[in-house]
Amino acid sequence: MTSTQQTNYLDAIERLPVGRTLTFSDVSWEEYEHLLADLGDGSGRRVTYDEGRLEIVSPSSNHEMYEELILLIGHVIGAETGCDVESRGSTTFKQKSLAKGAEPDTCFYVGNASRIIGRRKIDLSVDPPPDIAVEIDVSHRSKTKLSIYERFGVREVWRYDERRLRIYELTAQGYVESATSLTFPFLTCDVLTDLLERSKTMGQSAVLRSFREWLREHTKSL
Repeated sequence: MTSTQQTNYLDAIERLPVGRTLTFSDVSWEEYEHLLADLGDGSGRRVTYDEGRLEIVSPSSNHEMYEELILLIGHVIGAETGCDVESRGSTTFKQKSLAKGAEPDTCFYVGNASRIIGRRKIDLSVDPPPDIAVEIDVSHRSKTKLSIYERFGVREVWRYDERRLRIYELTAQGYVESATSLTFPFLTCDVLTDLLERSKTMGQSAVLRSFREWLREHTKSL
């Protein structure tokens, strides 16, 4: 990032239209952390850092709508199955030793939920990564973030592009597409896609009611 960019980047971010992406190159880790501090919590932007490349996304309203529904689906699962599900929204996950940072659209801790309850800040040098990171590919394409999540050790990534939700499972060879959730084995890409698609005409409340009924039927033996 040049000295001119350093002077003007906050202004450029402030003027970033909804649904657009702003990218800088050759950004130092210190500049990245200063940007996060300047933006503060609740800015609404998604900031990604990958070895000097900085990307800022301004999500659209559709983007937020799908993100919120997936968040609610996660909490319905926790309530109906009795498993602990802790969401951390678009928390900034970063690790200086890897020179990488990312903010999912939302995320869930399940297996490690007890380890982060009460934690105000997640430090990946001592805390576990989320079990599931969620990316909504309406305003931007998130596939480049998979390499960051892989290095962090995120076991599962969900990506929705307004047509289909895809599940990526972390293996020794990297992420591979999977028809079924590793974290919630009763959930498939088809089930999640159907919920998101039906929400476009039925609305969130009706979809969540039908999902709760479906979940009770399909998890009786759990």
